[in-house]
Amino acid sequence: MKNIKNICKVIAFFIIVAVVWSCATVPLTGRRQLSLVSDSEIMSMSRTQYNQFLQEHQLAEDREQREMIDRVGNRIASAVEEYFRQNGLEDQLSDFQWEFNLIEDNTPNAWAMPGGKVVFYTGILPITQNEEGVAVVMGHEIAHVVARHGSERMSQQMGIQFGGMALSALLSEKPQETQNLWMSAYGITSQVGMILPYSRRHEYEADELGLKFMAMAGYDPSVAVDFWKRMSSLSDGGSNMAFLSTHPANDARVRNIQSILPEAMQYYRER
Repeated sequence: MKNIKNICKVIAFFIIVAVVWSCATVPLTGRRQLSLVSDSEIMSMSRTQYNQFLQEHQLAEDREQREMIDRVGNRIASAVEEYFRQNGLEDQLSDFQWEFNLIEDNTPNAWAMPGGKVVFYTGILPITQNEEGVAVVMGHEIAHVVARHGSERMSQQMGIQFGGMALSALLSEKPQETQNLWMSAYGITSQVGMILPYSRRHEYEADELGLKFMAMAGYDPSVAVDFWKRMSSLSDGGSNMAFLSTHPANDARVRNIQSILPEAMQYYRER
């Protein structure tokens, strides 16, 4: 019973720390998020890692494709910045340095780093099919950046690490086998109970914001449904284990996108 009380104290302390530091708010959605890392720190790390990645990978040979990625990225980023200016939120993006690159890689993937660094792989272009399809992915990745999901994930890892250190200290006088058991349980609980659910939440949030961002730039957000259906066709059938995935199940994702399309269309201004 005493052990359980101690564990409860650790969990309660961790929750209190999370609440106290949960001082940032995601634009448009209004969700409160954990923020333990300064923007200057994480953006400095991001620039270093991004530049190193580009040095180690080949840019796409097709100039038109590279220009399309850059054009779509800058068009959406400019529309988002204009929207933020109109709503008095420009300070939230003032330290961003947007950069969009396409590398030669058959993997159907794209990703973004804090501060506005975005990479597309040539392998995703057959799935995007055209510029509007690229805008679906670009809006999603820019949403990750604007919502500062990278900083939030790092903050979560720091919080979990701190909780693990506190738990280890509480168990220091217990037999090693007992320590290993509790630390293992803490690791599994943290992963399945916090990291994975939040990763899926980030994906849903990036879907929602991404649709709005591409709409602000004059891209029809309704094309996102067909894009994600094409992505779904590449699935290996693991959607039944969605609770153990960092991404939502494909069917659930498509349904969610369909449900938020009416709101996203309110931002659509055809160009």
